[in-house]
Amino acid sequence: MSEEPFNYFNYFTEIEERFQVARGTGLFLLSPLDWALIESWKDTGIPLEAALRGIDRAFEKWRAKKTKGQMVNSIAYCSQAVMEEAKRAVAPRDAAPAEAPFDGMEIENHLRTAAAKLPSGFEEIVATIETLAAQSGIWMDKLEELEQTLTALEEKMVAVARTRQSASQAVDARRLLESQLKPYRGKMSAAELMLIERKFLDQRLLEDSALPRLSLFYL
Repeated sequence: MSEEPFNYFNYFTEIEERFQVARGTGLFLLSPLDWALIESWKDTGIPLEAALRGIDRAFEKWRAKKTKGQMVNSIAYCSQAVMEEAKRAVAPRDAAPAEAPFDGMEIENHLRTAAAKLPSGFEEIVATIETLAAQSGIWMDKLEELEQTLTALEEKMVAVARTRQSASQAVDARRLLESQLKPYRGKMSAAELMLIERKFLDQRLLEDSALPRLSLFYL
């Protein structure tokens, strides 16, 4: 493990890169289920260091097996090891980075781009995003507060989009979820499964509706 501080706002990138390195096969694209799982770790406060350590430990155990079976093709394989490492973690190291990997102008551009992608029916959300964008200079010292606000706005976006989702879209999303999650159901707790399912379906809904992600983690 490197002793360099981890950047909290690179949570997704750090985990994706560690999984690719641990897998040892070069570039490997994570699935929608993988991204939903990582987001569930972030939202439940799993320290980044614990997630990275869990991935390493899961692959160590996999390589130690005499009969390995098929290659690890999902980060969900590492879920149990990550949970175990999270329980061992006393406190996340550098959970709040001294410096964010972006500046006020990048926040403004991110928010204005997102606002421009929202269709009719989202006017109230657009107005709030544009206000936040206009105040981007003050948010560098209050990134956690901004992230909480953006999370709440995303939840409103999902609520509106769900009223527009067709029955066939909802069924297709659940079928895709089940096909990807089925091999790992026995390795996760009920609470973890519930959160992953919600994250997956919300992400799928935003994607099908061509709606942007607002979180600073997608900047």
